[in-house]
Amino acid sequence: MQQHSHPYTVGIVMDPIASINIKKDSTFAMMLEAQRRGCPLFHILQGDLFADDGVVYAKMNPVTVRDDPSGWYAMGDAVIKPLHELPVILMRKDPPFDMEYIYSTYLLELVQKRGTLVVNRPESIRAANEKLFTAWFPEFCPPTRVTRDMGRIREFLSMHQCIVVKPLDGMGGSMIFQVRQDDPNRNVILETITAQGQRTVMAQRFLPEYKQGDKRILLIDGEPFPHALARIPAEGEGRANLAAGGTGVGVDLTAREFAICAAIGPVLRDMGLMFVGLDVIGDYVTEINVTSPTCIRELDYIYSANIASLLLDAIENRLAQAA
Repeated sequence: MQQHSHPYTVGIVMDPIASINIKKDSTFAMMLEAQRRGCPLFHILQGDLFADDGVVYAKMNPVTVRDDPSGWYAMGDAVIKPLHELPVILMRKDPPFDMEYIYSTYLLELVQKRGTLVVNRPESIRAANEKLFTAWFPEFCPPTRVTRDMGRIREFLSMHQCIVVKPLDGMGGSMIFQVRQDDPNRNVILETITAQGQRTVMAQRFLPEYKQGDKRILLIDGEPFPHALARIPAEGEGRANLAAGGTGVGVDLTAREFAICAAIGPVLRDMGLMFVGLDVIGDYVTEINVTSPTCIRELDYIYSANIASLLLDAIENRLAQAA
């Protein structure tokens, strides 16, 4: 495993470290690996980014981490410094992908302009909506319609008889509805999810294969980790997300999944999307997660792997190319 000859400082824009679940937190895995390589770490909250006259600063705390549920971090005193003094910033704030998130990407873009490597690239996080970005790869998607017009969704439903509808900004399975043509609640579901036709949503043909698992595939700088986490839905649950009570099982990638990764991976790499989670059900991609994808810890545990080290290697390669 390559070591970077000079440890480089890493800033992590994330949710408060006190509130994370280290057993499942991919950001924490990245922090552990960066620290193992001798990199000083700074913990940064979204609200502590600010700009003065085109220079972006942050109030940040030096932090050390350890893989211990009884106490997983120690925080030093806050300092304020220009963000471009840090060679690497990991943008790992969880959704909701709201205007505040977008403003943070504008600030991080200014930092990137001064030479800092921001992972994932801020303008690409904005460009790649996690639901809608799948439309760039229609040959790998189930039949999909994106609209706010309830009549068009009803027409799509009558074509496919059973569909899934979801907002374009949810995470962890929130607000995902399975709707059948004969469902007496179908109109109220469509009114709710589209906010009476005011909010654009995605409708997809229902994939019964989800019972075998909604698979999370991790792509590191465009290359897939060769195993996926198949999230098996809880009994009587329409969603497989771990956040909705699903169970994670390790599976090898299939030939179809490798083909999907070969098509999508190079596009992600070119966009500077260095750590991405594809969601695959059956033969189809349903989401391309670019904000703060997770599942490193679960896959590391099942396969005695160190996925964060693959990401840090890729980051170090980028730093070396830029030098």
